[in-house]
Amino acid sequence: MPRALTQLSEDELLFQQSVEQFARERIAPLSRQMDETQQLDAGLLKQLFELGLMGIEIPEQYGGAGGTFFEAILAVEAISAADPAVGVLVDVQNTLCINALARWANDGQKQRYLPRLAKDTVGAYCLSEAASGSDAFALQTRATQRGDDYVLNGQKLWITNAKEAGIFLVFATLDPALGYKGITAFVVEAGTPGFALGKKEDKLGIRASSTCELVFNECVVPAANLLGEPGKGYKIAIETLNEGRIGIGAQMLGLAQGAFNHAAAWAKVRKQFGKPLAEFQAMQFQLAEMATGIETARLLVYNAARLKDNGAEFLKEAAMCKYIASQVAEKVASLAVEVFGGAGFVKDYPVEKLYRDAKIGKIYEGTSFMQLATIAKLVL
Repeated sequence: MPRALTQLSEDELLFQQSVEQFARERIAPLSRQMDETQQLDAGLLKQLFELGLMGIEIPEQYGGAGGTFFEAILAVEAISAADPAVGVLVDVQNTLCINALARWANDGQKQRYLPRLAKDTVGAYCLSEAASGSDAFALQTRATQRGDDYVLNGQKLWITNAKEAGIFLVFATLDPALGYKGITAFVVEAGTPGFALGKKEDKLGIRASSTCELVFNECVVPAANLLGEPGKGYKIAIETLNEGRIGIGAQMLGLAQGAFNHAAAWAKVRKQFGKPLAEFQAMQFQLAEMATGIETARLLVYNAARLKDNGAEFLKEAAMCKYIASQVAEKVASLAVEVFGGAGFVKDYPVEKLYRDAKIGKIYEGTSFMQLATIAKLVL
């Protein structure tokens, strides 16, 4: 994989190469089957935990890898080149769930949940609802305090990892009249009475990644499971989503790189008019344009991740990298299908799947319109 001018340390480079190898050898061969069955391979999930890829930033004292946010981004990128559906599983686990708990959980909550997330438990981040997509804080799920407990009632939609998850970070409002100031975050465990999975979505792309409805009907959650303070859920959501956008940027970057790799390899072996496609200038220019877009996205994603790790402001850079990476992914995946010609339009080759997978990048964790609105606000 090409190296960006954002230099990697020797340890980071070795880590990236090891994840790339794992993705090529263990994930890529399962990709088509998982897409067709809309089911993540259970053995693969176990391997992701065993390799420490599901708990990259969790401190070693809690059983995690003790790594950096940048390393989590490298992992998401490398995995997404093989299968973006697996990439988003790793992304949500690390950049949303673990980051939220690491920053906002109290000591008891960290001791209870972080070791599980590092060892064998998938996390899900539960914010979206039917009436609250881009307007994230228009949510209607209610949390009512009763003694030492809170009772949740409502529904969540589009929840990534929902089918596999054992720990759910759920955002609910104490009082809709309070607006964003009423939003509060809770940790809800799978199997809690009154909490159930609803419809599993049948999606265009990233089909191996489960996306489900959640239903809360008089779901009793102990006050000890409140994450942060009452009414501070909006702050938790905003801060974690800013980091999550870098993760989606990495997912789209990896997808674009994967599509390019397939296209370039095909252009070298596919012959027309007696010579490989790669010898035609028109094809060379198309591949050059694809490679340039990918490197542009890589620099933006890596820069945003570095800023985050160094404690610098990164809101604008996160929006930029997510916006550009999703644009590049869709364009590169589309061009990859064209490089393959008719072969690219059938499921025998991986580029049609990557083309389907790319579309979600402009939609989830902040649409392209929302990223542009954020960027405009910050530069003007």
